[in-house]
Order: sequence, then C-alpha cells, then structure tokens
Amino acid sequence: MGDNFFSLLVITHVLIYRTNILCKLGNQKMDSLKAKEVESQSQLSPPQEAKEKGTTFLRTCFNGLNALSGVGILSIPYALSRGGWLSLTLLFVVAVLCWYTGLLLRRCMDSDPQIRSYPDIGERAFGYKGRALVSLFMYLELYLVAVEFLILEGDNLDKLFPNMGLKFVGLDIGGRKGFILLSALVILPTTWVRSLGLMAYVSAGGVAASIVLVGCVFWVGEGNGVGFHERGMLLDWEGLPTTISVFTFCYCGHAVFPTLANSMKDRSQFPKVLFICFIASTLTYGSMAVLGYLMYGEHLKSQVTLNLPVKMISSKIAIYTTLVNPLTKYAVIITPIATAIEDTFLFRNSRALSILIRTVILISTTVVALTIPFFGYVMAFIGAFLSVTVSMLFPCLCYLRINKAVRSFGLELVIIVGIMIFGAFVGVVGTYTSARQILNNL
Repeated sequence: MGDNFFSLLVITHVLIYRTNILCKLGNQKMDSLKAKEVESQSQLSPPQEAKEKGTTFLRTCFNGLNALSGVGILSIPYALSRGGWLSLTLLFVVAVLCWYTGLLLRRCMDSDPQIRSYPDIGERAFGYKGRALVSLFMYLELYLVAVEFLILEGDNLDKLFPNMGLKFVGLDIGGRKGFILLSALVILPTTWVRSLGLMAYVSAGGVAASIVLVGCVFWVGEGNGVGFHERGMLLDWEGLPTTISVFTFCYCGHAVFPTLANSMKDRSQFPKVLFICFIASTLTYGSMAVLGYLMYGEHLKSQVTLNLPVKMISSKIAIYTTLVNPLTKYAVIITPIATAIEDTFLFRNSRALSILIRTVILISTTVVALTIPFFGYVMAFIGAFLSVTVSMLFPCLCYLRINKAVRSFGLELVIIVGIMIFGAFVGVVGTYTSARQILNNL
C-alpha cells in the first residue's frame, strides 16, 4: 500500500511538471504570436496613418498657388508701368530665382526629419539665433500683408461707394478710413476661429478668385470699349526698384513652403508642386500685367481695380471678387503670429486669451492701415525688405550652412552666390526707394 501510494505521488508530480511545461510553452507561443502581430501592425500603421492624414498632391497645389497668388496680382500692372515693357523679363527672372530657393528649402528639410517649419530650418542652420531671426522676418511680413488687406478693402469700397461717411464713437469718419474701420469690424469675428481644417477649400477659392479677376479685366478691355491701345514705354530706370520689389512680393510664399511639404502624403512630390505653382502663378501674373498695361499705360494706379469704370458689371464683379479675398484670408495670415504669441503664455490653451490676442493684432493692423494708407508703396517695402530676405537670402544662407559640401567651388555655389548678390542689391535699393516714398507721402 505504501509503495503504491509513493508511486501514485511520483506520477502525480510528473504530470503536474509536464503540465506546467506545456503551459509555459503555450504561453511563450502565444506571446510570440502576439509580438509578431504587434510588430506587423506597427510596421503597417505609419504608412496607413500618413495615408489618412497627409495632404494630397492636388490640395497641396491649391495651397501653394493660394500662397503665391495673393493681393500682388492687383499691383502687377502698376509694377510693369513703373519699369516699362522690358522689366517684364524681371518677372520671369524673379520667378525662377524664387522657385530655385524654394527647392533649397526642400533640400534643407531633407537633412533632418525633425524639421517641420521655416523657423526649424533657421534653427538647424544657425541655432536659436537663426530661428529667432527667421521668425522675426516671417511674422513681420505676415503682419504687413494683413495691413495691406485692410488698405485694399478701404480703397476698393471707397471706389464703389464714394462720398459716403461713417459715424464711429460720435466722430464723422468719411471715405477710405471709414471703410477700413468697417472692414476691421467685419473681419474681427473670423479671427476668433482657430480651426484651419478647410484650408485647401479656401485656397481653391482664392485661386479661382485670381482667375476670375484676370477674366474680368480682359472683359472690361475687350467688351466695354476701354480697349488695349496704350503703348507704354520700353524701359524706365527710375521706376525699376519699385518694379522689382513688387515682383518679389508676388512670390513671397516661402514662409509656408516647409509646412506644405511636411503636410504631404508623399513629400518627394513637393518639387513637382513647386514647379506647377510657379508656372501657373507666373502665367497669371504675366497675363494681368500685360492686360492692365495695354489698357491704362502710365495711368495705372496701385491697384488695377481702381482704374476700372465702376458702372460696368465686369468691373463690379472684379472689385467684389477683390473685396471677398481679404475677408477670407486675413484670419489665416495672422494665425501664425497669434499662435506664436499664445505659446509664450502659461495659459496658452485659454480661449479668452486667444480672442484677446487676435483682437489686439487686428486693432494694431487697423491703426497702421489708417496711418500709412499707401498700398503700392507698402507692398514695395514688404517686397524689398522682407520678401527678398525670406524668399532669397535666408534659403541660400541656410542651405550653405547645412550642406557643407556645396561650399566647394562649382556651378551650384556660383548660382547661390549670384542669387544672394541679386537679392542684396534689390533689398537695399528697393527698401530705400519705397521707404522714401512712404515718408514723402505721410
């Protein structure tokens, strides 16, 4: 009996031991299968996530075109009238140079996967000081473009409704200044909206507005008796600084290029996006410049819509199209500025703080627009001082700093140094000329 009990006890222990071994083997196998499943999911997730969240090629093209085809299209005929027919070649020169510097920014992004924006490129090249300098010029450029929007609204509303007055806090404010204040009040609620999820659709509307504007100007000249009879001048050396400055302003989309590239599903397609955007915008700008100059010659004003006869329906469509654009773009333009300011505060997610900051920005741009209501001169100043720096000088400097291999003598180095010399010359001469014109008219 004792021997049987001992044998039973041994058998029981053996069975328990083998059962534990089988359980452990089963658990290990399950863990292995789970690990493989997790690993396969982790390998598939990023592409699927990028595919869902990334911006398509077409939408990126719309966003890029909207960044390039802004209010500059209104002043492109005026710029041509200041420089003469031969200055039209400078439009294509500036377009090619800015397209190339856009590619340089893309190459800078390839050097570090962590780069997400233009200030990130500045920091990668020159550290914190580089980031601060790039941010300063970029945000100042955006701020003055917002000022231009308000001036544009005031000028064109005054064109549509002359001799109208506005009472504000017991004061009679007439003409352009009254319309600037009214536009600011209409725009104010749009600045409080922080979501930019429908940006591509807004951009498509902005591109369509530019095409409609060119079509309406052609309609005025062809179908309403204005004609295309002005010969203009061949070249005016005195007006060239203003001409080049405005041309450069027209291609000042570099501040958003890194963001657009980073938002794409396939970042390798961004050079194609740049090529399409620059070709399309240059065709639009060139068409508007030639049409406006043939119609009004040396009598062109800072905005071609100010030359159009108000009573014609084509002119009204053009002016109304011009008025709608700033209303939809103002909030988008100041959002990077407001976000940068909000991030410096402890309660950066506060809704009340966001509304306060954006309201103060709107008030300050309104004051500047009322003080310096010179659309063409302000645009020339932005182009010469800020756009040249952001669109030509900074991309070249950052690229040379990040990619040391380029510093050896070669064709690429010659091209980059040539762009920097051209940009520095345009910046100095254009800034001096536009600043002097603003001060003389104050």
